[in-house]
Formats: sequence, structure tokens, C-alpha cells
Amino acid sequence: ISRMHFQWDWLCLGVLIMSSVTAEIENEENRDTDIEVEDFYKESEDRDVDKDMSSLGVVYQTPKPTGEVYFTETFDGILAGWVLSKTKKEDTDDNISKYDGRWEIEELKENTVPGDRGLVLKSIAKHHAISAMLTKPFIFDDKPLIVQYEVNFQEGIDCGGAYIKLLSRSDDLDLEYFFDKTPYTIMFGPDKCGEDYKLHFIFRHKNPKTGEYDEKHAKQSGSDLKKFYTDKKTHLYTLVLKPDDTFEMLIDQSVVSKGSLLEDMVPPVNPPKEIEDPNDKKPDDWDERPKIPDPNAVKPDDWDEDEPFKIEDPDAVKPEGWLDDELKYIPDPNARKPKDWDEEMDGDWEAPQIPNPKCETAPGCGQWMRPVMNNPKYKGKWKPPMIDNPNYQGVWRPRKISNPDYFEDLHPFEMTAVSAIGLELWSMTSDIYFDNFIICSEKEVADRWAADGWGLKRLIASANEPGMFTQLMTAAEDYPWLWVLYILTLALPVGLGVLFCWPAKKIDEDIDFKKSDISKPITKGELEQEGQELEDDEIELEEEKQNKEEIAEDGKK
Repeated sequence: ISRMHFQWDWLCLGVLIMSSVTAEIENEENRDTDIEVEDFYKESEDRDVDKDMSSLGVVYQTPKPTGEVYFTETFDGILAGWVLSKTKKEDTDDNISKYDGRWEIEELKENTVPGDRGLVLKSIAKHHAISAMLTKPFIFDDKPLIVQYEVNFQEGIDCGGAYIKLLSRSDDLDLEYFFDKTPYTIMFGPDKCGEDYKLHFIFRHKNPKTGEYDEKHAKQSGSDLKKFYTDKKTHLYTLVLKPDDTFEMLIDQSVVSKGSLLEDMVPPVNPPKEIEDPNDKKPDDWDERPKIPDPNAVKPDDWDEDEPFKIEDPDAVKPEGWLDDELKYIPDPNARKPKDWDEEMDGDWEAPQIPNPKCETAPGCGQWMRPVMNNPKYKGKWKPPMIDNPNYQGVWRPRKISNPDYFEDLHPFEMTAVSAIGLELWSMTSDIYFDNFIICSEKEVADRWAADGWGLKRLIASANEPGMFTQLMTAAEDYPWLWVLYILTLALPVGLGVLFCWPAKKIDEDIDFKKSDISKPITKGELEQEGQELEDDEIELEEEKQNKEEIAEDGKK
């Protein structure tokens, strides 16, 4: 029984380890997949535009909005309505100040969806600027603002952004002169430089007292965004602004950051009611020392500041056999001056030094010196002890005064209306892919739009995932500890096979089973025969007993 328990324990352990490896791989595959195949077909079945067949047999249909929208763009047709900037970037060298970065309309390089095309940033180390007017301006009143679009860093990303700007409505807005100083209301999207991976949400807030605009940045959530920049997959970026002054940022329809426009922006929308008086000065006699040396303390008479920290050990004794006259290193007696040695050029030749062989068996060579030890009389420089400062007044701070610039904006959602969308970017990596822009007020409209565009890309990318072996090798590159699980997973079936299939040896010497000892079924005839034999044995024993008694009686006579 104990042997069976041992085998079952090994079997359970093997199942657990193999399950953990399988679960790890499945989690990586399915972590963010929210759109099912059935949902995709259901939401896309009524589209009636040009059709192309994908490798999965899925028909691509250009997404169409299902409700009120302020802007949509799929880039599947001609690039209508988009305007390339003809101006220059200010405060920049002339050789790179022009917005001459190239844009193209192309299909994805990988996981291509036939018929689906996007806007691609093509140039490296150049300024890019392109923009388009909204179908109608968005006015921040009682409806949410939803901005959504797709990005694919097809070559990864070294340093650059893929964010968009919603340009403020203005009578003098000219898209041909769109540049970095063009007034915008909202900036949203991914940005990366070095190892800093960010998802920006910035809005320009108008000071109600001065009329000036200040940028307010959403606090970074701390979520790990690296994979969205490095996996070369198409990701869906969504910003939701609500009239209750809250916001959400989503990637692939999962919330990665949310907060309040009043509480989670840097700097805050509303300034403090009080500020430190800039004209206040700390008094000369202000004492902010919590501790001071005791003025009444006196150095003890026996305090010797001249005693060294270390002294020679007076009890140390030179080890017996110490070779005072031998050097630790001697010239190599076997060394010879090289034939090409030029003493005029190279100087006097000296044999290289080697350890003295006589010192190998001795406790030491050369002049013996006493080891040093801590000086028990050492006290160091005397300092008076510290005591509480009776005149301590605390850390000085300027007095508070009313903030002359104070205001209170209780509804920062009521921003400057927007009338155009623009991309004004610099990148050190090419082939950044943009697609399926939508600006609307209903989440259901944005979700259906995503299902017809990003959902299909997601479906095809999942179908084109590498096989299990490739995924295992890739996972092990990121998580080397998986090699241990792989080895155990491969070794366990072999070990379990040996445990269950290899003939077991007899290890119990106290039990000796023989084939003749194993009970066999007995027939009725065999049972009667054995009974007759027992009766005959009893008769023989009785006759033998009587014979012995007769012999005993004859002996008495």
C-alpha cells in the first residue's frame, strides 16, 4: 500500500507541474482577448461595403458607425480631408524644422487583413504633422467624449509617440499651418523614450481669472505598458471623458487608468486658497535647532585625545621558525635574458620575481612586525553631550496669505470645444501604423466600431500565433525559470513509467509466497477424495495405537 501511495504522489505532482506550465501559456495567449468570434460575426453581418477574404475565410468589411459620431476615419479609401502641414517647427534647427516626414496608406506588415489599410508614419528623425476637420465640433456640455483609435508599432519603438491632439475650435484655425504651438484641448495616446512607457492624457485648462491656458497631466497609473510597445500587435486606445468630471483610459478595452479631473491631474486644476508669503523673511534670531551641545558639560581629566585608535599588540610573539633573512619574493633563477634585449633601449634586464620556495613551509619571511589591535584607551576627540534646546522654535516657514490667483472651477469637463484632430509627431522608428479613428459620445457605438476593425485584427493575429513549441521557447527567454518546469515535465513521464512498469523486486524477506501456497478452487470429487484419505489415516493411526498397547501388555507378562 505504501508503494502505491508513493506512486500516486509522483503522479499528482506531475499533473500539477504540467498544469502550471499549460496555464502560464494559456494566460499569455488569452489575457486580454475580449472579443469572441461569434460576437464579431454578429456585429459585422450587416455591413455592405467592399469585401475581401482573409486567410481565415473571414470577410473584411470597412467599419461604419452605428450612431451619432463627430469623426470617423478608416483609411480604406482615398485619403480625403486630411491636410499635410506646410509650416516649420519653431525653436529648432533649420535642417530639421520642416514638417517633411512622410505618410503612406498601407496594409499591416504582419497579420494582414486584406482590404484593411491604415495611415503609416514612414520617416525616421523627422517631424510629421497631419490633421483633419471633424464632421462637426464637439462641445463639452452634457455628453461624454469618447476618443478611440488603433496603433501598431510594427518595428517596435525606440523613442517617439503615437498620440493625437484634438485641436481647439478657432476662427483662424488653418490646418496647413498645424504645428507644435497650435492650440489644442486634449492630447491623448502612447509615448515612449528610453525605458519610460507612458499613456498620455493632457488637457489645456483655461484660467477663468486670467484667460491663460495651462496643461494638466493625468497622473501615471503605474501599470506595466511595455508589452503594448514591443509585441508588434495592433492595440486599441480609448479615452472616455464624462460630464461628472471623471475620466478613463483603456487599452484593448481594459481600463489601465482612471480618475477625477479635479483630483488626479498635475498640477491641480484649482490652485490652493492660501500660499506662502513670498515677502516673509526668517528672523535672524530664529532658532530651529532641536538639540544643542550642553554648555555646562566639562571634559573629564582622564580623557586623553592623543591616544591612537590602533596600537601594536604587546602580547604578540614572533612564530617559531620565522625566516627573518629570507625575502618573500626572489628573482627567478631559471629566467634568461632575451636575445633581442637592448639595454640601451630597454634598460637593465632583471629576472622576474617568483615566490621564495623557502617560505612555503615557514610561518613567514622577512622582517616580523607585531600585529595591531584596537586601543582600549582610545576615546577620540571629546565632545559635550547634546541636550534639548530650550530656545527651540521649530522649523521656520513663511506665513500663509490668501492666494491672489485663487479660483475654483467645479466643472473642468467644460473645456474648449474641439473642431479638428491632428497628429504632430517625432519618431526615431518608422512604420507606426494608425487606423480606425472615431470620436463619439456613446460607448456602445465605439465598441461596435472596435469589433468591426480592431476585433478582426485581433482575431487574425490570434490565429497566426506560433505553435506551442515556439511559444514555450519564447516564454523561456522571458522567464528562464520555466526551463526547470520544462525539464521536470519531460522527466516525470519517464520516471512515472519506470515506477509503474518496471518489475518490482521482492524486498520483504519475512514473507515467502510460493505458487503451491496459493489457494485453488476444489471440486466436489476432490473434496470427497480428501475426506476418504483423512478417514484412512485415522484408521491407520488407531490400528498402530492398538498394536503398541498389545506389545506393552506382552512385555509385562
